[in-house]
Amino acid sequence: MAKYLVIVESPAKVKTIKKFLGSSYEVAASNGHVRDLPRSQMGIDIEHDFEPRYITIRGKGDILAGLRKEVKKADKVYLATDPDREGEAISWHLLNALKLEGKKVYRITFNEITKNAVKESLKNAREIDMDLVDAQQARRCLDRMVGYKISPLLWAKVKRGLSAGRVQSVALRIICDREDEINAFIPEEYWTLDAVFRIPGEKKPLLAKYYGTTEKKQEISSREELEAVKKTLENAAYHVSDVRHGSRVKKPPMPFTTSTLQQEASKMLNFSTQKTMRLAQQLYEGIDIKGNGTVGVITYLRTDSTRVSEEAEKAAKEYIAGQYGEAYTAEAGTEKKSTQKIQDAHEAIRPTDIERTPLQLKDSLSRDQFRLYQLIWKRFVASRMAAAQYETTSVKIDAAGQRFTVAASKVKFDGFMSVYSDEEEKEENNTLVRGIDETTQLVFEAFEEKQHFTQPAPHYTEASLVRALEELGIGRPSTYAPTITTILARRYIVKENKNLYVTELGEVVNHIMKEAFPSIVDVNFTATMEALLDGIAEGNVKWKTVIANFYPDLEEAVVKAEKELEEIEIEDEVSEEVCENCGRQMVIKYGPHGRFLACPGFPECRNTKPYFEKIGVACPKCGKDIVMKKTKKGRRYYGCIDNPECDFMVWQKPVDRKCPKCGSIMLEKGNKLMCADENCGYVEAAKQTVEA
Repeated sequence: MAKYLVIVESPAKVKTIKKFLGSSYEVAASNGHVRDLPRSQMGIDIEHDFEPRYITIRGKGDILAGLRKEVKKADKVYLATDPDREGEAISWHLLNALKLEGKKVYRITFNEITKNAVKESLKNAREIDMDLVDAQQARRCLDRMVGYKISPLLWAKVKRGLSAGRVQSVALRIICDREDEINAFIPEEYWTLDAVFRIPGEKKPLLAKYYGTTEKKQEISSREELEAVKKTLENAAYHVSDVRHGSRVKKPPMPFTTSTLQQEASKMLNFSTQKTMRLAQQLYEGIDIKGNGTVGVITYLRTDSTRVSEEAEKAAKEYIAGQYGEAYTAEAGTEKKSTQKIQDAHEAIRPTDIERTPLQLKDSLSRDQFRLYQLIWKRFVASRMAAAQYETTSVKIDAAGQRFTVAASKVKFDGFMSVYSDEEEKEENNTLVRGIDETTQLVFEAFEEKQHFTQPAPHYTEASLVRALEELGIGRPSTYAPTITTILARRYIVKENKNLYVTELGEVVNHIMKEAFPSIVDVNFTATMEALLDGIAEGNVKWKTVIANFYPDLEEAVVKAEKELEEIEIEDEVSEEVCENCGRQMVIKYGPHGRFLACPGFPECRNTKPYFEKIGVACPKCGKDIVMKKTKKGRRYYGCIDNPECDFMVWQKPVDRKCPKCGSIMLEKGNKLMCADENCGYVEAAKQTVEA
């Protein structure tokens, strides 16, 4: 009997696929990549057409030896690595590492690990797509050039172990830019004014929001403006001027892509991007289901397409009609087209079998696997269902030329929301409003007023950073989680209560990258490079042309940076602190977690202690020095040097000036100074120091 060998990436898939194919097939795993560029050098021959030099990855020799034995026994070899550029490149590396030229070798791909999908892939076996391989080679070479040319500069000027990357450095810059935006933000005051009415015969009061005049919408930006509006309305007669009944439709969500899955899992389940991808990989590779053996329960997890196969579409329609009724099935032609041609070869992330409900799998899954599978299952089912429909009522209440409004909505048909609802969607179900018409009498009771201040853009979370990277066209589905993991591991950023904050180390690295390599950290440049990689994958651009155009500019920037940075000698700054062990004047050193004080007598004297930078401002509570400190996770703040005895602490830098309005301490906010007391709201322009 003929023997066929199928090589996959992950050992977790071996058992599952072997079960589908039977005794004629042997299934083996490569455990990911088997060849890569050497770690000890760049590994790209600049002089000879940028030819990469691949070597066997350390530890993969035994795996390759085992695979070679299996190849000798096989009549045909099927390379079944993942269905993306990375997987295509792994197949090509296996072809070379196993010396398969001249043998019957075929490339197969499947979007889901199910019996039908795997068997169908064998019928559609093809040759390796060198355009996809070249796109991956180009990405690898570009990333290697950036990392190996720039990282040594960071080692020389900051500390060893730092790294720069084509995508990670841009991600760091995006976070730093947001931090700068937050620090420079000046809150603006505004007020809301609600009117409370009674309707004769009704127990509940009616709350209406201030809209403006009867002519136009108007914001209230100060107490003076608020009092002026209230004065206009003194003893005024309120009447219902307009009642409108209408309807609105809420469309179902799209099925998940890699990006939207990471965002929603972060929001709904509090999962990190790395955890989401790890669990999704397990669900894709196969779960041991009682009575069915091991089977993949979701489709491939790295995709930016929302496309769904005809078979899955048909199965979903039948399931929804059977479980919820025909009215709940979606109309045809509501699908949004993907902008990414390459990844559109994949489908959206969905269950491999819609009949396999989360409840049926609960006993076969871990708690977190179950929660993620339930999210994917519900999102997919909802995406194939009809839109939700609302009845809406809006009421205008006028008095003395001023207008208040009330709105209410009621679900008329829940549609997809019977399966998947957004927690942020709140139904304004005010039964009072639906009974109002122009003849309704209103009895004014009181005003409810509230002062607010505008808020800066929020700090990035992992989810919102992924969304930003996707919208800007930076990176691809497979790169989001590793990029965030890398900049967290390097301590360029820290995560605190979901929010991402830049550390002092991250600020230093970002500053050097912006100064010395502006194009590398330029958002548009990086997005353009991604588009060029797509062009290679489509066969429209030669990969070495992209490399050849990129390298000279990088080399020139590195030479220039080396020269300019060589002129900057970063000497140890002498502090005012005296070493209590040997009496020497302690110096300020830079370590993995920022600056610290160290004795210059090292190694004879190894005394170190935390460094607190005095800012020349007295604590408003106790009069001692305010110093710059950092939280355990590296976020900067300002507090009293006498902590914990004195608990004064602020996030913005204080200045040696009191607020002329209330006497509180003033804080720096970009090019403005503002009162530390938010209720005061005093702001003034900071005096700029002009050098003669």
